[in-house]
Formats: sequence, structure tokens, C-alpha cells
Amino acid sequence: MLDLKFILENRKLIEENCRARNMQCDLDSLSVLAANKSRLQSEVESLRADTNRLADDIKYGHLDPKSDEGRVAIAKNKESKEFLKEKEALFEKEDVKLRELLGTIPNITHPHAPKGGEEVNRVISEHGIHPAYDFPLRSHEELVSLLDLADFEGAARTTGAKFYFLKNEAVLLELALVHYALEFLMARGFTPFSTPDLARLDIIEGLGYNPRGNESQIYSIAGSDLGLIATAEITLGGLYKDAILKEDTLPLRLAGLSHCFRTEAGAYGKTSKGLYRVHQFTKVEMFIFSTPEDSETLHQELLQNEIDLFESLGLPFRVIENATGDLGAAAYRKYDLEAYLPKEGIWGEITSTSNCTDYQARRLNIRVKRKDGKNELLHTLNGTAIAVTRIILSLLENFQNSDGSVSIPPALHPYLPFTRIEP
Repeated sequence: MLDLKFILENRKLIEENCRARNMQCDLDSLSVLAANKSRLQSEVESLRADTNRLADDIKYGHLDPKSDEGRVAIAKNKESKEFLKEKEALFEKEDVKLRELLGTIPNITHPHAPKGGEEVNRVISEHGIHPAYDFPLRSHEELVSLLDLADFEGAARTTGAKFYFLKNEAVLLELALVHYALEFLMARGFTPFSTPDLARLDIIEGLGYNPRGNESQIYSIAGSDLGLIATAEITLGGLYKDAILKEDTLPLRLAGLSHCFRTEAGAYGKTSKGLYRVHQFTKVEMFIFSTPEDSETLHQELLQNEIDLFESLGLPFRVIENATGDLGAAAYRKYDLEAYLPKEGIWGEITSTSNCTDYQARRLNIRVKRKDGKNELLHTLNGTAIAVTRIILSLLENFQNSDGSVSIPPALHPYLPFTRIEP
């Protein structure tokens, strides 16, 4: 979240930023709640001081509790304590409302982000060569069926729509992609983690995800304060909640392996078919804790990691910078990598990377202790290394052959007992 004082002192900037992101921001209610909280806080502190003062008077003999004056003071103090409880309850209620409303205010946006919606996302670069095919192309759904790599109908019976069983070579391909991505990142200074698939709802909210409401992408666990994670960004980000990290330990580069669960509320279109948009998938995520002055450089590092990884797999893809209206609440700046899908002749997102500045750190109270002893909020960054299902479908479509077989890129050969998936 953003700092409340900053919001109130820069109202025009916040309003313009919310409009650019196409988000509703009720700053009038925020101002009222902030004023109410401040007033209640003053009243609570005053009442506490009064009750403490009487306790000190009795303790140090300034007031005889058995005297008429003492009995009156004690009776009055008893009433004050009851009143204090009421004021504290009101204060807590206003504080919860204020934090909820603060959570709807998005991060400030990088000045270079294109202004507008998804349609004005800026293409920065294209990588790889679109293969020339001299045969009718198959979609990844057709290839999955021909090669017997997944079972969607069986998954629908056991779990529901948009779930799947991977089968045969696809299972080994998933493991190979995970192994390859982790080795790739470890060579670049990332510490590997296998994270829980569940997180507390306050951690999920702290990372900028909304675990409640009809449009939530989070599955909540009934009867608990837990939710299934949508990405290892959530668990890795929550790893140091309320921590103070020493400046000389930063940046911390973490690589998280986890399952990811998403309701995909409102998802539709061509890229919602097959393996592209599913409720569960395996992913390797990059996450960095950084000093504020290094976060923009580290964001470019994450982007370069993604570019190098997908170039090594030989996939044709492009890099885009997300427009203001296509940013999540936590992101200050965001890039997507989109693979070319030759059957439909379209681009589909396969990874993204975001600089969230201190937006997540403020919610989770994660700070850096400077060499001069001062503490300040640090910055957090994230980026997808491998989202397995989307990479599998990209490999199937781009490396298909006329007989229906699919060639495996050389980078994965050391991790697999085959170099080609045959019908």
C-alpha cells in the first residue's frame, strides 16, 4: 500500500494515477476515515493518560484510596476505563476500514509506462525466428490429443473444468522444465525454495492480491485464514514479514517452486483453451528483496533472465511493456513476454516481471537496516521463470513436425530420455 500521509498530501497525483490505471479510488472517504482515526487516537491517548495518572497517584501515595476524594476519583476512573474500551473498539474499527480502503489505492506508476489499456501495450523487442511450415499446423490441443499427453475429460470428472492430468512424455517434460529453470537461476545467484501451496490471507492481501469477492483469483479455504497461492510470489514475499534485513545482505534473490491455483474469474477468449488458462499449474518464480536505489536495475536483470531463458529454449517471443490500465495494483512497472502461437497466428503471455517498489513491503512491514543504523522500507520485485503449462503448449505448437511429432529443444536434452515426442 501507499503511505497515507503521501496520499493525503498528493491527492491530485493519486487521482490522476487511479484514472490512468482505470481503478476506482474513494479519496473523499479515505480523508474522512483518516480524520476519524486521528481524532479517536487522540481521545484514546488522553483517556489512557488520565487512568495512568490516577494509578500513579495511588501507587506513590499522592491520593488515599480510602478518602472521600479517593473513592470519587476511583469511581470516576472506573467510568473512564469503560469509556476507554469503547473508544479503543471504535478506533480499531476505523483502522480496519482505513486499511481496507488504503488497499484499493494502486501503486504509483513508472513515468515511461504507456497511458491507456491493454491495446496500447508497447512492444519493446522481438526474439527468435518464426518457423516456416510447409504443412497444415495443429493447435496444442490437437497435438496433446494426438500424442496422448493430457487428459482433460478425466480431470473434469474428478476435479472440474480447466483442470487436467498430464500424461506420458508431458510429465517428464514438466520435470525437465522445472529442473532446467532452477539450475539456470541458481547459476545466476538465486537460492532455490520449494514453497507451501497455502498462505495466510493477511500475507495474500499484503502482496496486493484480493482473496475475497466474486472476482477474486484466490481460492480460500473454508473455516481457516488460509488461501491457495496464485504464485510463489506470495509465499516468498511473506517469508520475511515484519523482518529487518541488513543492507549488506541485499539483494536477496530467491527462486520459488510451487503449484499455483487461480479461479480465472472472467477468463475467456482464444487463449482460455486447453493448457493456456487453467486452475492449477506448476511454476518457478523469481523474487528479489532490494534496496530502493537498486530496484530498477534489478528489474532489468529479471527481464534479461527471462529473455535469456526463452532464447535458450529457441522459442519465438516478444517483450512488451504493460500500459497503465493493464497493471496490477502492486506493480510500479511491468513487462510481459509473449510467445508466438503459430496455429492461431497470435501472441500469448508466458511470463511477466514487476517492480513493486515499497508497496508490498509497507503492507508486510519488511525493512532494510542501513549501515548508518536507520531503518526504511525495502523494495520487492518478482518475475516468472517457467509457468510449465504455457511453456509446454508453446513448445508443442512451435516445434511440431508434419507427422505430428514434436522436437525437443537441445537445451532440454540432458534432462530427458527422448529428443522427440512421437505419435
